[in-house]
Amino acid sequence: MGRRILNDALRTIVNAEKRGKATANLQPISGVMASFLKIMKDRGYIKDFQVSDPHRVGKITVELHGRIKDCRALTYRQDIKTKDIEDYRIRMLPTHQWGYVVITTPSGILDHEEAIRQNAGGQVLGYFY
Repeated sequence: MGRRILNDALRTIVNAEKRGKATANLQPISGVMASFLKIMKDRGYIKDFQVSDPHRVGKITVELHGRIKDCRALTYRQDIKTKDIEDYRIRMLPTHQWGYVVITTPSGILDHEEAIRQNAGGQVLGYFY
């Protein structure tokens, strides 16, 4: 259920980007969604996001840059080892220069570069570029 909520939120962001909007409102929310958006913010793909009322249904307002071409959450579970992360990134992302694969690890939710640096494998959550 959680991955479907994340996928719907990411599709809302992509649709807002394609329409040229400055913000996107995401509802319902989850902690995984906030972690995914934090990685996107750290990598410069979104300006900022604000969480309102996280203990109930909640809402996240995302300020957009216009850099996102596509982002998706995998709705199926896919385990990945540390040595296979780079091959997976090359296979899934359209270019070698930009884009990130987001992975859930025992150390938390990380992008592929940080997961390789920490030598941590896990499950692929999604990707963005």
